[in-house]
Amino acid sequence: MSRYDAIVIGSGAGGGVAAYVLAQAGKKVLLLEQGKWLTFEDEPRDHLRNHRLSRYGHNTGPDLDGHPRVFVENGQERTVQPHQGGYNAIAAAVGSGTLVYGGQAWRFHPLDFKMASTYGVPAGSSLVDWPIEYEDLAPFYHRAEWEIGVAGGDPAPQMPARPTYPMHAVPLTEKGRLLHAGAEKMGWKTQPVPLLINTAFRDGRRACVACQHCVGFQCPSNAKNGTQNTVIPKALATGNLTLLTEATALKIESQDGVATGVTYFHEGAEKTATCEVVVVAASAVESARLLMLSDLGGGSGHLGRNLQGHYYAGAWGVMSDPVWDGVGPGVSISTLEFSHGNEGVIGGGMLADDFVMLPLSYAKGYRPPEVPQWGLAHKHWMRDTYRRFIQVTGPVHEIPNPEARVTLDPNVTDMFGRPVARLSGVAHAETVRTTRFLTQRAAEWLRAAGSEQVWHRDHGQFLSGGQHQAGTCRMGDDPKSSVVDRDGRLHGTPNVFVADGSVHPTNGGFNPVLTIMAMSFRTTEGIVNMW
Repeated sequence: MSRYDAIVIGSGAGGGVAAYVLAQAGKKVLLLEQGKWLTFEDEPRDHLRNHRLSRYGHNTGPDLDGHPRVFVENGQERTVQPHQGGYNAIAAAVGSGTLVYGGQAWRFHPLDFKMASTYGVPAGSSLVDWPIEYEDLAPFYHRAEWEIGVAGGDPAPQMPARPTYPMHAVPLTEKGRLLHAGAEKMGWKTQPVPLLINTAFRDGRRACVACQHCVGFQCPSNAKNGTQNTVIPKALATGNLTLLTEATALKIESQDGVATGVTYFHEGAEKTATCEVVVVAASAVESARLLMLSDLGGGSGHLGRNLQGHYYAGAWGVMSDPVWDGVGPGVSISTLEFSHGNEGVIGGGMLADDFVMLPLSYAKGYRPPEVPQWGLAHKHWMRDTYRRFIQVTGPVHEIPNPEARVTLDPNVTDMFGRPVARLSGVAHAETVRTTRFLTQRAAEWLRAAGSEQVWHRDHGQFLSGGQHQAGTCRMGDDPKSSVVDRDGRLHGTPNVFVADGSVHPTNGGFNPVLTIMAMSFRTTEGIVNMW
């Protein structure tokens, strides 16, 4: 039986950072990753099998066989596979979602940490303040920006002052220039979108080559900064990290309220490693599931509840002339005018242009109501509008609902015979209202930019998860109303910590990855100081 100082479960934004901090501190660390270490050559560039559009499969796992979930919608349950709607898959590979993300690297707004005290608690919601504030996380935001690598410009006027980013922002695209002019007409302030992408040669890796396959795919120049090419190689270089790929954590072992190790499956056999500390960073769905399977963390009744991802507000438009310039990654301008302070609305969100739109994604998901999904009229629409298409979109600060949750399914099991995750519930109604408000602002921006036709989709209530999933192991000072404390420590189990988005009490009006990284730096530095 192997023994380590710490075992980290999951190698994504939270787990990769945790393994790095612990290994740099001289601790012997075992990092368990369910997926493989994928190279660029391993991954197909398939427009219908990727993490942006997984119509027939995906490119980064989890494997399609042996990993089902149960999804409950409108009272009807169905078993879903990793590439199907309702599954809410996070990539299973070294780096996890950071391998194929777009890498928008936003800090949360200071008021994102104080939603309940700022707006009150809507009926039926579980809205709370974070137990920490922006100022507590600011130095760890800065560390993530510099040690992982962020390219960006000056901070938005709605945000606190901060040091500069290590790299300059990506250039403004043709669409970005038109949106900038439209924002100026309305008196809206804009800024570049911060990205975890090299815009200059850095750490021995090339700069972005402006390709058109960014989000959903690996980077051809290795310029996207994920944990797989930043902190994990550095952790391995210390000699203190053991990384096992295709290794599935089955259970956290414990005795008398203290974790003793982890049982995992690797190379065809069950194995157990012992340790002093366990760090769980397997994503909001799988972290909650693992804790349930281990009979840990359920004392408050909140484990698995409050699942959030991000509703996306947005509108789509067609310009009179072509605006497609083929310059990736494509996202280059944003506004924070509506992050907070919107009359009659709780919270808000960020609005921006988006990454280069794959033609098949456009055909499948962005048609106006009058355009058929196939046939001659559909082909004419594609040929006429694809190069003139423009959009504005962004994540909404969701209001958590305790009935949006992860539980263990009583009937369906995975390839190891364990109950699978059962996903049920819907987002809170206030989330829908905020989304509709921001969608109207997106439409206004497109019209001001010169769109001759603008359309959007209305939003009802559905379960929100996806790549931005959070909330199922929420942090708080009171063990009766949270799962972990302000340091990420599991209430009732002093040597188990959670270091992924599941600890977020609320998920901000921004892409959460930089906050996950910053929180992991903070949590893991606390573990090191504890020793």
